[in-house]
Amino acid sequence: MARKVSKRKRPSKDDFLLKERFKLESEVFDRQTLLALSKLIGKGILSTIDYPVSTGKEANVFRATTPSGSFIAVKIYKIETTHFMRRKEYLEGDPRFKKFRRTERDLVSAFAQKEFKNLQICERAKVHAPQPLLQEKNILLMEFLGEEGYPYSQLNVLGPESISQLKSILLDMRRMYRAGLVHADISEYNILVGPKPYLIDFGQGVVLSHPSAEKYLERDVCNIVNYFAKFGFKMGMEESLEYIKS
Repeated sequence: MARKVSKRKRPSKDDFLLKERFKLESEVFDRQTLLALSKLIGKGILSTIDYPVSTGKEANVFRATTPSGSFIAVKIYKIETTHFMRRKEYLEGDPRFKKFRRTERDLVSAFAQKEFKNLQICERAKVHAPQPLLQEKNILLMEFLGEEGYPYSQLNVLGPESISQLKSILLDMRRMYRAGLVHADISEYNILVGPKPYLIDFGQGVVLSHPSAEKYLERDVCNIVNYFAKFGFKMGMEESLEYIKS
């Protein structure tokens, strides 16, 4: 007698999306984060969390809506991640964070606070970057960069269009340097393309008194100059560094 082979039901697209949504929510929305978000809603700062704009190893960014109907970006640093432990060098050499506690949650909150402080420096220096609005534990609220509710695309998706974009980025790096800040993570993945290029993801940014600030600056310049050179938009490494420091 032939054995009856049971047919396994193939997971549907809806099953996959549900699984991915659960994974996303469990990574980001732990109990304390939900309590912090509830507090922001209760204060009338947030109305809704709409959808994820970007997802990363360390944080996810969501478009959110305020009670007045305007859009803002909400960046939520993930508590359960080991990536921050490998990035402690960006905190330990920063004189603004000499006394942060080394627990996982405190480390993550320190990076959220660090990005908020760095964005405040950028705002004062007129750098093209998101305007910082508020920081609550591992949550950062900032300006939503986009048009008609849709976020600007990353430079790595669109590719560079002209040498003027590179010059704009170098000008912003110069403004940051004059304000005492180095981004320390500039690449085509951390630039949004709007009417001008916008720098994002400032969690690693360091002040000039950091022992590795100059090394990070050279790495930033090398990354962006080499990227544009691949598309035929060339500026010298030394020339660009000299311009930023002038």
